[in-house]
Amino acid sequence: MNCWQFKLDQIHDYAYYEKAFSEEECKKIIKLGKRNLKKAETIKAKQTKKFRESRIQWLFPTEENSWIYRKLTDLVISLNNDFFKFDLDGFLEALQFTNYSSKIKNSRYDKHVDRMYNFNIRKLSVSLQLNKSKDYEGGDLNLYYNNNPIKMLREQGTLIVFPSYTLHEVTPITKGERNSLVAWVSGKQFK
Repeated sequence: MNCWQFKLDQIHDYAYYEKAFSEEECKKIIKLGKRNLKKAETIKAKQTKKFRESRIQWLFPTEENSWIYRKLTDLVISLNNDFFKFDLDGFLEALQFTNYSSKIKNSRYDKHVDRMYNFNIRKLSVSLQLNKSKDYEGGDLNLYYNNNPIKMLREQGTLIVFPSYTLHEVTPITKGERNSLVAWVSGKQFK
């Protein structure tokens, strides 16, 4: 049987760097992020409580935190070149410091994709683990490619990058707190 085969690009499900940020750097980011935490909301604010309970702080580029942007940029470019090869423009949104705490009832973020309508096209989602794994229970970042979740590494300083169209969640925190730095790398429309 004759056929015409397409040659497809290999796009990985996710990529990561262990110890991308040091313990000291993670502590500095936590200190910056906890300055002015607010209840997290989504575009449909009335529905937020139904699937998301966390507190956040937006970290816009400043002299004080430019080192975070620089380091994330270098790491994301490297991972993109090795694993995704997406056409990227940059961080067109501020970095989001996110706090999940057992002091907040049912603190979690249910299954979702990082897509916004009539806005920048998010191509890569970035999650930096800021706590030590022993600091909390629950709060796992899970990616879904079928019905079975893939549990991401939770060691302090681990940077995880995945396509923004990937279904993912943060499971409920049952003890302690989990802090992370989240970012989205935008680019031109997928072709």
